[in-house]
Amino acid sequence: MTTPSLDTAAAVLAELVAAGMRHLVVAPGSRSAPLAYAAAAAHAAGALEVHVRVDERGAAFTALGIARATGRPAAVVTTSGTAVGNLLPAVMEADHAEVPLVVLSADRPPELRGTGANQTTRQPGLFGDHVRAAVDLLPEDDDVPARLAAALAALAGRGSGGPRPAGPVQLNVALRDPLHPAPEDGAVLADRARRLAARTVPAPDPGPRAVAAGPVDVPPPAARAARSVVVAGDGAGPAAARFAAACGLPLFAEPSSNARSGPHAVGAYRLLLDAPLGRRIERVLLVGRPTLSRPVGALLARADVATAAVQPGPVAWYDPGRRREHVLGSWSEAAAFTGRGTPGWASAWQRAGAAADEAVARLLAAEPPDRPTGPAVAAALWESCRRDGAVLVAGSSNPVRDLDLAARPGPASPLVVANRGLAGIDGTVATAAGVALGTGRPVRALVGDLTFLHDASSLLLGDGEREPDLQVVVLNDGGGGIFSTLEHGALGEQQEYRDVVERFFGTPHEARLDALCAGYGVPHRRADGLPGLAAALAAPVRGRSVLEVRVDRRELRALHARIRAAVAAADGAAP
Repeated sequence: MTTPSLDTAAAVLAELVAAGMRHLVVAPGSRSAPLAYAAAAAHAAGALEVHVRVDERGAAFTALGIARATGRPAAVVTTSGTAVGNLLPAVMEADHAEVPLVVLSADRPPELRGTGANQTTRQPGLFGDHVRAAVDLLPEDDDVPARLAAALAALAGRGSGGPRPAGPVQLNVALRDPLHPAPEDGAVLADRARRLAARTVPAPDPGPRAVAAGPVDVPPPAARAARSVVVAGDGAGPAAARFAAACGLPLFAEPSSNARSGPHAVGAYRLLLDAPLGRRIERVLLVGRPTLSRPVGALLARADVATAAVQPGPVAWYDPGRRREHVLGSWSEAAAFTGRGTPGWASAWQRAGAAADEAVARLLAAEPPDRPTGPAVAAALWESCRRDGAVLVAGSSNPVRDLDLAARPGPASPLVVANRGLAGIDGTVATAAGVALGTGRPVRALVGDLTFLHDASSLLLGDGEREPDLQVVVLNDGGGGIFSTLEHGALGEQQEYRDVVERFFGTPHEARLDALCAGYGVPHRRADGLPGLAAALAAPVRGRSVLEVRVDRRELRALHARIRAAVAAADGAAP
């Protein structure tokens, strides 16, 4: 190949494809043009699927969604300068959630750095310790495979120092002019891409990372009996449910654990932890990362409760020695820790959980149908995804907590994806689009209005781009509803703080989502109460659409108080 920058770009993409990458998201730019031309050739040959997005932050979260849902590396390509800085939120999320995200940042060659050249800054090391490795690939680095080998091993959680959490890497690629193909380069690029496609062996995606996947060990019948429970946090995987069932233990599974199924899963568990049954817990086995519930955090901190965590390998979401749980490396160790449930222990939780679920369902059903609530919408969305096989992407703040409260366990549960690494609201629409593109499955995303507005630009899709099958369900309460359920909500009921809480936490707005969607050319529908929601969810997800559901955050604090009272009454009446 006669143009060195294109040769470098093609060599980098070849190494990423060999590492398992199948999707690349490109944001436009001049310095990154060689990577774009090489990507276009790979796309045409079938070696890669390439997506183009005009906003770097949205591009990064699209790649994050693809990588999170498929379990394969996905890359985002940007030009130099502030474009690279826009990737930081997605890189931080990928760091804490152990997602194999690749940053391909184009850069100026060394002779232009530090000279005031346009769009030139200090890109090597820009992401600090949020990436597992960072490579500054210079134009004179002829052996691209050798230069990238360590970084690609770190991407997958491998390295000379032993196992470490998988996670993002930065490949900073310095490119010299010329940045466009010469007349003779097109055929060479195409031939190289065809050979790359011929070496690519199709294989099923491993899917979302499960913290402790694989077979589980069961304690022998003579094992010690204990009042143990299993807490399945984000990323725990179905093995947590199998273990709980095999050992006869109650299972408290967050929605994004993807373990919320089977006879031992307790739905509204967090409302039972302060009840007499919850106070009898002696041991807690943690699988995955708990992110949602203060009651679960309080349980894990109780001095009278022994705690352990199944972690076959290192994790990225906390520093070693900074948590209380005793770390177990296998399911056999976990079985020795929990023992079997004492006689009647699991059935007591099943009865209490069923009574709590019924109490929540009855209370929500008694609300005026023309005034839907967040938990009622979450329950409807959970059931619709269970019914039609759509992936459910849960937004942070109230939506994922509404699911945790109202999503009833069953014999099977929908696949749930959520950005729980740092639980930010940024990039959720793009993440959901990435999940749809990566899996090829329809996706329903449940988000709040502020989450939607924060990432509305990710609705934009250029001509000729593959359109994801994505329905974004927006719980629009005209502001930040989650704060009303926290201590700020109590202060907001006082005259002294009412205006302050509303302005700084409620952040009221009157944005018209229908007009916003129209500007992006995305169909918008407003559900008129729960009957309208049911009708909208009965239709299959085809292409992009937004379903807006108006809810009233002024009633949110009182609603949750009624739910707690209803569950307490049901628990007191349970035999």
